[in-house]
Amino acid sequence: MSRIVKKLISTANAARPVAPYNQAVVADRTVYVSGCIGLDKDTLTLVPGGVTQQTEVALKNLVAVLEAAGSSVDNVVKNTIFVKDLNDFGAVNEAYKKVFSKNFPARSCVQVARLPLDALVEIESIALIDMDPVQRSHL
Repeated sequence: MSRIVKKLISTANAARPVAPYNQAVVADRTVYVSGCIGLDKDTLTLVPGGVTQQTEVALKNLVAVLEAAGSSVDNVVKNTIFVKDLNDFGAVNEAYKKVFSKNFPARSCVQVARLPLDALVEIESIALIDMDPVQRSHL
């Protein structure tokens, strides 16, 4: 009988959490990435500029966490985007399309009252992990 694998993911290549949660959790062959905001990974402050710059850095953080979990943007099946102002939908989409450029995953985008640290955008993701035969043999 196989056992389900649960692994906590942490990488220095993305901004670390600002509250009690992990950057991601792998459950079996699925990775659940916590919401990523436009935090500079070194200073843990929001990047200046606006929603475009924050979206670019949030996506950079997301990619780093996915890679640390053994996944990639190509394996993302669902993203949820939270924005402070739905009028920023177009700007967020332009930055998003630079990272998710083909075979788009399912996605939701909603306006929320407030985000952590007063961020303008937050992106969470669910992705699959490709396992090589050696990894599968350890399950």
